[in-house]
Amino acid sequence: LVLPFSGLFFNVSAQSTLAFADSIGSAYRIPELAYAVVSSSEVIELQVMGVKKTGTLRAAELNDKFRIGSNTKAITGFIAAQLVKQKKIRWNTRFFDLFPELKATSNQVYYKVTLLDLLTFRSRLIPYTYTNEVPARDQFTGNETQQRYQFSAWFFGQKPQKNKKGLHFSNLGYIAAGQMLEKVSGKPYKELVGDLGAQLGISFGFGNPNTADTLQPWGHGIGLAPEGPGDNYKLDWLLPAGNIHVSLPGYCKFIQLQLAGLAGRSELLSKEEFQFLHFGLPEFAVGWFWKTDENNRTYSYNVGNPGTFLTKVFVFKDSDRAIVLFANAQTPETDAGLDVLLAELKRKYIGP
Repeated sequence: LVLPFSGLFFNVSAQSTLAFADSIGSAYRIPELAYAVVSSSEVIELQVMGVKKTGTLRAAELNDKFRIGSNTKAITGFIAAQLVKQKKIRWNTRFFDLFPELKATSNQVYYKVTLLDLLTFRSRLIPYTYTNEVPARDQFTGNETQQRYQFSAWFFGQKPQKNKKGLHFSNLGYIAAGQMLEKVSGKPYKELVGDLGAQLGISFGFGNPNTADTLQPWGHGIGLAPEGPGDNYKLDWLLPAGNIHVSLPGYCKFIQLQLAGLAGRSELLSKEEFQFLHFGLPEFAVGWFWKTDENNRTYSYNVGNPGTFLTKVFVFKDSDRAIVLFANAQTPETDAGLDVLLAELKRKYIGP
């Protein structure tokens, strides 16, 4: 049983979008749908609707947590920029300067790979996501940090991607970068994220939201089968690349910070530093893809797809607007529905 969709916030300008989103959620079979439009200084529209789990009456709530997948990368990149600003690490610090003991068992192609290379898909590490079959869980022992260290030793020993111009997509760069940030800060990655959350007033969590609290949203994959509580050990290995969960209002604070920073109105980083994170290298900078549209508007974006959730964010710096889309399902229908909603929100708030 799926409840009728109902938004949690209403205003005159938002009601037409709410009705449209209601129809999208129903037509594209999205159990829980949440979206927001923000500027650097205000939340223009924010709606949360639907149910937390198919087959239940658990209505969506404002502070529901969603797994944001690869949108984690911008958070990891931001933490890296803060540590660079604090002079605890440099963008050109090499991985093996911090972990020389791993060099002997690693492919020599990676000997000079830097923090910036790892955070920008320019390391030639092999493609890897939670669906890869190897390595097996029992190959690594110890706590999460120790397992990621052993995982790094494994993937730095693999044959690299074929060298080509442009990007070499791989989540593994973020795993290695996360270890570098842990080493220079003396803090585990989760604590670094917690520190950022404390700075910004955001409650970040990790893994499936329903693991700590079964009343939080359940993710849904193909066929809309709910994913039960529990952690995917490969997503635990991929923590700095894609395993944060957060509420939509909380995540909007992080996105508003990006807009304010890109306009030169943040004390945490300079305008130039924010520009570097979003646009400093072609196609993909530090945690952000970017494009220039047919109207010569440059925007940054990313998509998180950790298996049973789907999240999308688009930052239009010149318009001082951002659009955030969250869903607790990851299916082709979900993807198509979010794209239809995005087009309507862009038409309404960004322009043609």
